[in-house]
Amino acid sequence: MSPVRTCSRTACKAPAVFTLTYVYRDSTAVLGPLATYAEPHCYDLCAEHSERLTAPMGWELVRLPVEEETEPSADDLEALADAVREAARPAPGSPHEPVGQGTEVGRRGHLRVLRSEPAGTQPAQD
Repeated sequence: MSPVRTCSRTACKAPAVFTLTYVYRDSTAVLGPLATYAEPHCYDLCAEHSERLTAPMGWELVRLPVEEETEPSADDLEALADAVREAARPAPGSPHEPVGQGTEVGRRGHLRVLRSEPAGTQPAQD
């Protein structure tokens, strides 16, 4: 199964960019942005077929505005990098606990059980 949805028109293999739905009660066809999920009774259309689309006689065709996808700017990427750096910094005034060695208590396959020793004490020698 392809991760890109294709146009619902027969023999068209172009990627879908719009979804066509119908509201039968109002005799309205609605062409909008590509739906997140493929739904039954909806048709995914490529750009070419969506431009040539017409509604049946007596029906209204509503074309919803589609937001243009913009690439992240350099400012966006710098702001993201700064946020990551800030989150990685230790909080001011936070105590740094020394990391103890721990004592190996048991072993099973590739797993180990370690008993942590209180800070400042020597591990017991077995």
